[in-house]
Amino acid sequence: MLRRFLSPRFFSSLPFPAPSPIKDNTHLTPLPRLLHLLNHSSTFEHIAQIHGFMLSRGLDADNLLLGNFIHACSLLGFKDYAFSVFERKDQPDIYLYNTTIRSLSKTDSALDAISLFSRIQSVGLRPDTYSFPFVLKVVARLTMLELGEEIHGQIVRVGLRCDIHISTGLINMYSACGDIQHARLLFDEICHRDVVSWNAMVAGYVKVGDMDNAHALFGWMPERNVISWTTMIAGYAQMNRPDEAVAIFRRMQLEDDVEPDEVALLGVLSACAQLGALDLGEWIHGYVDKHRLYKTVPLMNALIDMYAKSGNIDKAMEVFENMKHKSIVTWTTMIAGFALHGLGNEALDMFDRMERENVKPNDVTFLAILSACSHAGQTHLGRWYFRRMRSLYNIKPRIEHYGCMVDLLGRAGFLGEACDLIRDMPFEANGAIWGALLAAARIHDDVELGLQALRHLIEVEPQNGGNYILLSNIYAAHEKWDDVGKLRKVMKDRGVNKVPGGSSIEVDGMVHEFTSRDGSHPCFERIYRVLYEINGHLKMIGYVPRLHGGLLDFEEG
Repeated sequence: MLRRFLSPRFFSSLPFPAPSPIKDNTHLTPLPRLLHLLNHSSTFEHIAQIHGFMLSRGLDADNLLLGNFIHACSLLGFKDYAFSVFERKDQPDIYLYNTTIRSLSKTDSALDAISLFSRIQSVGLRPDTYSFPFVLKVVARLTMLELGEEIHGQIVRVGLRCDIHISTGLINMYSACGDIQHARLLFDEICHRDVVSWNAMVAGYVKVGDMDNAHALFGWMPERNVISWTTMIAGYAQMNRPDEAVAIFRRMQLEDDVEPDEVALLGVLSACAQLGALDLGEWIHGYVDKHRLYKTVPLMNALIDMYAKSGNIDKAMEVFENMKHKSIVTWTTMIAGFALHGLGNEALDMFDRMERENVKPNDVTFLAILSACSHAGQTHLGRWYFRRMRSLYNIKPRIEHYGCMVDLLGRAGFLGEACDLIRDMPFEANGAIWGALLAAARIHDDVELGLQALRHLIEVEPQNGGNYILLSNIYAAHEKWDDVGKLRKVMKDRGVNKVPGGSSIEVDGMVHEFTSRDGSHPCFERIYRVLYEINGHLKMIGYVPRLHGGLLDFEEG
């Protein structure tokens, strides 16, 4: 085969054609033609043939071309081959070192990239303004703070601490390792910040969950790009602050002529799903269709999730059916959507369809299917799926799966079986497990079991007021008002606060939020006047409120 590589006619007869946008590249010299082919290679055969031609013509002596070759190999997943090419190079220069470090950093060989960086000085070379940012990305990815501090020391010693790209790399590294204070100190020392350094610091605050400082810094930015807006939108969505995520998205539309990227759309769709903001979610769907943007599987999955959580399960199913390519996340999201709407049988049918199409479920799929069984009251099927995930798919149940089973069994009244399952778990039960058992005890008026569950809950979640309130409902259902009063006193003594109930509704594209005893809404009086009238109409037609399970007001003095 090597003879074929060495043939003079080899280069003009490579088996993969140039892409259509470049009609004719025969006028190019061998170097540009090789770079062109490298950028459009897709298989190991392509790479091997190009390498053979380079060797036959001595083009491997060109470090620029060799660097591009190494990078192309790594991008295609042939990292071992790429590294072997570098290792065979006699006296590689700093450019080749940097290129190989960068290529390895994007693979599962990140530690090899660090090892290669440490070799630079030992061979008589000096790291430059590209070497440090590349290796700092690896350190950030591996969250190796101690090593990052050592590299920071090297940067100071070689006199590159004022380089904007290196400073930004250090900010990213310290942020990724959780040392946000050090990152901010470095940011404040930069004399001439660019939008990249501003974005790095904002992203650093987002990484550690400090959205208030992220928002303040975002407001001070002299200029913003799509990454600036996307970082804030995604950050608020990930921190379960969907109203702020939507507000930032609207600001982006009004203040900047910036087209949202896929990450921004994913973030705001997640916020819409949390808020039930169907109008905005539909607008985003229309925006994607109109501009033919990002019709990727993750974005379509986000649309399914948004429609399902916003109450339009039919539209979620329409998006699902129109997808040409579906991932396991697509199927799982649709199953979970049916379960959320109480359509347990439809969720089970979807799971059967998924199996018929030879899509292998994962552990999250089984969480959705167990939830569906619970909503459908299919206790027998829930047990069967719980066993099947281990026996057929070799998926080891996590504590979340046990929580689903406790909820399933508890709802159906199999309280003894639920207790046995908790006792036999290979984990220590957490708050979700005991909470599911306490909720089951309330449903079936089992005061003793509720007390037992609460004792465990107080141990693992001593400040969660919801646990006390659930038990209070059990006491109230049996008219044990003295015990309800004692619970209130325990909450006061321990400083446990009742979390106020809340709800939200979208009207004309605006999300309105309401919490218990909050009279701040501008239409507060009108809303309560309408509610009072509705209550009067209900009484007139004979409705009697259920007071048997009433809850003593924990906020009264």
